[in-house]
Amino acid sequence: MLKKLKLFKKAAPKPAKEDVEFLRESALAVCDELFSGKLAHLHIPDYTYDTTEAVAELGLDADMIEQLVNDYVAQIIKAILQFDEYMEKLQESQDKALVLDYTPFRELAHKNLGVARNLRIKDAEILLYELMKKDDLEYLLACLEALKVCAIKLRPQCAYDTIKLIKIKNSL
Repeated sequence: MLKKLKLFKKAAPKPAKEDVEFLRESALAVCDELFSGKLAHLHIPDYTYDTTEAVAELGLDADMIEQLVNDYVAQIIKAILQFDEYMEKLQESQDKALVLDYTPFRELAHKNLGVARNLRIKDAEILLYELMKKDDLEYLLACLEALKVCAIKLRPQCAYDTIKLIKIKNSL
């Protein structure tokens, strides 16, 4: 059985600063686990993003790249929810022994891959490429989990704010 992504784990109420730190530490722990286990062959456990390459190659100033990276993190956090819906449909089809249609899943991965490539976010590029090419649902789920925690690790405050905003919107 396919596990749902645990994007909205409930934690004890704490001040926002501690929540962001808790989110970052949790993301680092999951990264370590995934990249030393199921995804070790991708060779990205210690990757750290640096805006220098994007600034040089895109000809944009560092502040603009920082804003674009924040936008990317928010986009990935939101896309995880869509990926989760597609994974559920794929799992249902697999359970019913139907032909699996990966098209919407792969289109979403391709859309996000373009953004990651433009910003030169290497870990996301690798993970999104895997999402576009592989067919094993459990492996895809691991890649999605890694993509989520890599985005959180990249910009914890932005990820936290996006998750909080999604929770508020869903409660309305």
